[in-house]
Amino acid sequence: MATFPDIDDLAHSHIYLGSAHDERGRRTQWVVGLAAGMMIVEIVAGYATGSMALLAEGFHMATHAGALGVAAAAYAFARRHAANPTFCFGTGKVGELTGFASALILGLIAFGIGVESVMRLFKPESVAFGDAAIVAALGLAVNVASAMLLSDNHAHDGHGHDEHGHGGHDHAPHGHAHVHDNNFRSAYVHVVADALTSALAILALLAGRFLGWIWVDPLVGIVGGIIIARWSWFLLRDTAFVLLDVTNQHVASEVRALVEGPGDVLIADLHVWRIGPDGHAGILSVVSPKLDAGAIRARLAPVHELRHLTIELR
Repeated sequence: MATFPDIDDLAHSHIYLGSAHDERGRRTQWVVGLAAGMMIVEIVAGYATGSMALLAEGFHMATHAGALGVAAAAYAFARRHAANPTFCFGTGKVGELTGFASALILGLIAFGIGVESVMRLFKPESVAFGDAAIVAALGLAVNVASAMLLSDNHAHDGHGHDEHGHGGHDHAPHGHAHVHDNNFRSAYVHVVADALTSALAILALLAGRFLGWIWVDPLVGIVGGIIIARWSWFLLRDTAFVLLDVTNQHVASEVRALVEGPGDVLIADLHVWRIGPDGHAGILSVVSPKLDAGAIRARLAPVHELRHLTIELR
């Protein structure tokens, strides 16, 4: 009768949450509270003063607070169900789903700001510039505090190549930490978008107050909408790539080089895709007359991104 190794020794965890998952979840909850409080102040002040820039920032803060709430809930859901066998590769991609939804919300916000601002260009309305500027400055302070809460310890200048092999820029706001947690990234982008609209609102309100340039108020709304739309597009693209299991070309190239480099193995089929902020899965179909799966795994030990590896020998 054949003997088999203890199956428990071969089993492994399918928890692929980010290493800072719980910490980021707590920080996101703090920012939700800040956003909700500031949302109320800005919307009330926007209606009271008649400022389009301030109203745009306030309504964006409202959807931003909701999106951040969903992001916080996603961290809790992913942690609660991390070991649930219903999810084949764990819950590491739950954040990608919420990041995608947040990007859609950002796009709708940008569209709404743009439409309303264009209407205000052709039909200006009176604005209490001084009072509105004070509230906008408070909003900016809250957004800066939120950005600090959501900043990562590993600084990144915003440049580089995306992980799927498409050359170009990271497209995150400059100064944003380069993290692969798109749930956290979407929360950060929401905060930076709010900071941007707050800063633009302050400029517009001051221009209207001291120079009489009423047209600047809706104009900065249009500029802010365009910038937010751009951030939304790249966040949509990056989260969609993960949700659709697009091949990570950088990791795939490293795998192919390590396995085929010595010249005694050929890869017939290779799949590498992201399954969580800190990990990838890989499936290799290899042609090897001499080596076993253990030897192939040993060659791939330097590829720390591979958290779940399946090898088929032919």
